[in-house]
Amino acid sequence: MNNFDINNLVRENVKLMKPYSSARDEFEDFDTADMIFLDANENPFQNGVNRYPDPQQSNVKKVLAKQKEVQPNQILLGNGSDEVLDLLFRAFCEPNTDNIITLPPTYGMYGVLANLNAVENREILLSNDFQPQVEQILNAVDKNTKIIFLCSPNNPTGNSFSEESVIELLENFKGLIVIDEAYIDFSEKKSWMDKLDNFPNLVITQTLSKAFGLAGIRLGICYASAAIISVLNKIKPPYNVNELTQLRALERLNDAEKIKSEILSIIKQREQLLKVLVDIKFVEKIYPTEANFILIKVDDANKRYAELIAKGIVIRNRTTQPLCENTLRLTIGTGEENKKLIQVLQELN
Repeated sequence: MNNFDINNLVRENVKLMKPYSSARDEFEDFDTADMIFLDANENPFQNGVNRYPDPQQSNVKKVLAKQKEVQPNQILLGNGSDEVLDLLFRAFCEPNTDNIITLPPTYGMYGVLANLNAVENREILLSNDFQPQVEQILNAVDKNTKIIFLCSPNNPTGNSFSEESVIELLENFKGLIVIDEAYIDFSEKKSWMDKLDNFPNLVITQTLSKAFGLAGIRLGICYASAAIISVLNKIKPPYNVNELTQLRALERLNDAEKIKSEILSIIKQREQLLKVLVDIKFVEKIYPTEANFILIKVDDANKRYAELIAKGIVIRNRTTQPLCENTLRLTIGTGEENKKLIQVLQELN
């Protein structure tokens, strides 16, 4: 992209601030066995978590950098993707002045974080086939537009955005394009990771909550240029990812075969459920999906949601979302869970 300068986006107070330097930032080799640590006011009695965690999560980043073929300085880890997204607002969006653009129906936290940070959220609806309306998006941009959020594969619709649309936005928008790839592992399409060096305004967020099955440890990931990551590191809390999360993440990341097996199982179950849904009489439309869930349109979403709850099955009613009237979102469960879901769906009148 031509004429992109990250310094034009960073908030002035962030440019001027000096980041907090923790004890573990000043002395990084805190795993050295023969050192006596009397620098951080910690309890000295060993129990596995009496020491502060690595503030830069170096070991986790090394594994991710190798797997994703990026440099460790292109990675930021957060307490879930929500913290990563919040840091982007806090670093680049001036409260009560700047704005962002989101594309409903989409992940609701973008709008929540915009409100929290006093940033205007300009909503441009997706098209009827759930694709970005590029011309309308670019027409909504002004000098205070800092970020455009793209969720691809999109939640709650399940589809990926066309490469042409994303490229056009990357080439014509002078702010940040954040592509949320929480569900990318369930898609046949490639991640945008290999485009990071081509577009200095590209930011990619991923998570260990979905395909990696670690929603409970709250670990979100941001991939971007070293310049963008440096800005985010400047404002992140010093110990935002705890020791237990780092250890569990390393354990899971090093078990690639099991992760692959679980992803393939989810995709297989997804395809089986898609075949069954065709014959459920109250299902009016099944939307294409590249995620670990299926969005369906039914005759009466509120009624069907209540019926499934009564049968002990909790799904998500998305009927209040733009373009999603009378839709339900079904997450793909285990083989046994999906068997029960199918049985209940077939029994409903």
